[in-house]
Amino acid sequence: MNDPLKVVHYVNQFFGGIGGEEQANEPVQVRDGPVGPGQPLQRSLGEDATVVATIICGDNYAAESSDEASAAIRAALSEQKPDVVIAGPAFDAGRYGLACGMVCKVAADMGIPSVTAMHPENPGVLTYRRDVVILPTGASGADMQRDASALASMALKLARGESLRSPAEEGYIPHGIRVLSTRDQPGYVRALDMLTAKLRSEPFVSEVPYHKPESVEPAPPVADLTNAKFGLISTGGLIPKGNPDRQTSGNPDRYYTYSVEGMESLTGDDWEAFHGGYYNQIASDNPNYILPLSFMRQFEADGVVGSVHSDLFTMPGVGTPVEKSRRMGEIMAQEIKDAGIDACILVAT
Repeated sequence: MNDPLKVVHYVNQFFGGIGGEEQANEPVQVRDGPVGPGQPLQRSLGEDATVVATIICGDNYAAESSDEASAAIRAALSEQKPDVVIAGPAFDAGRYGLACGMVCKVAADMGIPSVTAMHPENPGVLTYRRDVVILPTGASGADMQRDASALASMALKLARGESLRSPAEEGYIPHGIRVLSTRDQPGYVRALDMLTAKLRSEPFVSEVPYHKPESVEPAPPVADLTNAKFGLISTGGLIPKGNPDRQTSGNPDRYYTYSVEGMESLTGDDWEAFHGGYYNQIASDNPNYILPLSFMRQFEADGVVGSVHSDLFTMPGVGTPVEKSRRMGEIMAQEIKDAGIDACILVAT
């Protein structure tokens, strides 16, 4: 009888039993055996594999100290020498999903098979789906045993070196990569078959999936600018000098608000740019390039606009998945509405 395969499991601080959001800065630690969701995972693995260790890391630490977290995870995997790595499931928790993707990517770079699971709209899917095998889950842990069973089945297949069939056959989220293959019928025949099926309202599967972009209806124009309150938004990574809140340079999980009450202009003495998608020095020398407070103050003084909101909204927009951006946008829009802001100027890079 062959020895059981060795599995290393990754979970965040919550599922690792350390704590909630208040423990999200917890650095990487390793515990022997299964922890938390590792228990149903072990039951699903049965005698075929053993969860020999669980890696636990806080979501904030994984996001904000990614280099340190990756190095610690790499060291743990080097020590444990697993046959396969399982991360999550992360469900719809964005930071957790991104961390699971990062762990699987680290494992893949080391030549270790890996698999994770999360909700299809988790930003981890958009960020890592090309490189990582990701199984779909619901939004919450209500079906933890089912998700653990699916993870166990896929992990065993990967650990044994079995070839994966198509996403439709195996159940994983498509990588978004076109793979050359041979078909029995030439393209024009398949195209006509699909067209005929469509005209007859019969089911068919397109060979080139089309993802319809979201349609956003513009708001009506501001009727009277002279009485309008304006908000200022920047996705250019504007931060107070020294980055006291430890903002990331890309793929943010949140936006920040900072007071500009009484300020006539933004200066490089107090503000700077921190953004991974462009050369920051010009904007750091004159932050008004990415948030034109000085011009808005002039408009305010001249009576062109009614007023400028006391707080600015800022984040680095680079590398942010659409779904994550949508969620942050919904939160920001509500805050803007609650502040009585009539219109916004959003400066991108």
